[in-house]
Amino acid sequence: MNRHSKSGGDRATRVAEQIHQELAQLIAREVKDPRIGMVTLTSVDITADYAYATVHFTVMPSDDDTIARTLEGLRRSAGFMRSQMGRRVRIHTNPQLRFVHDRSVEHGVDMSRLIDQANAVRAADDGLDAAVPPVEGAADAPRAAE
Repeated sequence: MNRHSKSGGDRATRVAEQIHQELAQLIAREVKDPRIGMVTLTSVDITADYAYATVHFTVMPSDDDTIARTLEGLRRSAGFMRSQMGRRVRIHTNPQLRFVHDRSVEHGVDMSRLIDQANAVRAADDGLDAAVPPVEGAADAPRAAE
């Protein structure tokens, strides 16, 4: 079997996962920028040539000011993290790091809230239907759909 028969996508996925793990450890243990608070890296996308890695993150609290401060801290620390990552991850090209705030968690919370509201309205509607007494003679009336 040919050693190189696997697609490059599998290797890119493994490299992106390793970069994700290394960056998470670096941010938690070695980056000392006070602007970087409670950051969670959600994913890393890497280009086919490994030149750029887009790092998606969330931060708590997720207000605009905190996001902007965190993004600035991450961008200012990118060179340090890149150099440290180059010592830990053995690949032919050490990618430049791009940081992007990931709004998918906020979007998920919003969707969950909307679902809860819809369920509450439905439960209230179901409760009203059960509380309304049946109209007299309605059972004897012919149905148009039948």
